[in-house]
Amino acid sequence: MKKILFIVLGILIVSAGVVFALQNKQTENKGVTNMTNKNVLVAYFSATGTTKRVAQNLAKATGGDLYEIKPAKAYTSDDLNWHDENSRSSVEMNDQKSRPEITTGDLSIENYDTIFLGFPIWWGTAPKVVHTFLEKYDFSGKKIIIFATSGSSGLGNTANTLKQSVSETATIIEGDVLNSNPPVEDLKQWIKKF
Repeated sequence: MKKILFIVLGILIVSAGVVFALQNKQTENKGVTNMTNKNVLVAYFSATGTTKRVAQNLAKATGGDLYEIKPAKAYTSDDLNWHDENSRSSVEMNDQKSRPEITTGDLSIENYDTIFLGFPIWWGTAPKVVHTFLEKYDFSGKKIIIFATSGSSGLGNTANTLKQSVSETATIIEGDVLNSNPPVEDLKQWIKKF
């Protein structure tokens, strides 16, 4: 009888230890767990592929869905020539009302609570095509975390500029410029800030 009692007691102690260890592991990963679900969208615009690579890794890090913002007419290298004041990108960026058409498919934005929004920095801010995206959908009550790629500029006043394209109840949070295509593990640490 004592043997059975000791065996049962031993099983209970081992079970309690396993439960404690699992709870401890969940608490340790809580920062990532909250962000790794299907309520996360990683939307991005990329003219050359640089921002796309970062967005792909960020989608892996968050476990979120990946969505490309596609202009109706793709940008050529001539369009992106910022040295030419008549290039397509120069003309768009110098016109505050410019909203290049996008040809993205259906997106059920209501399915997402958190949106990571990525783009290259053009002329110290987000390209106008990003405003087109923000004005196409209802982001009321959504948390939008911006990230960018850039050859030399920071985010500057981009968050405040983008707020003009969403409802007052949407929150735009300044993330970071994420150059050099950070690996998924680094991005898992980065998202803990949000």
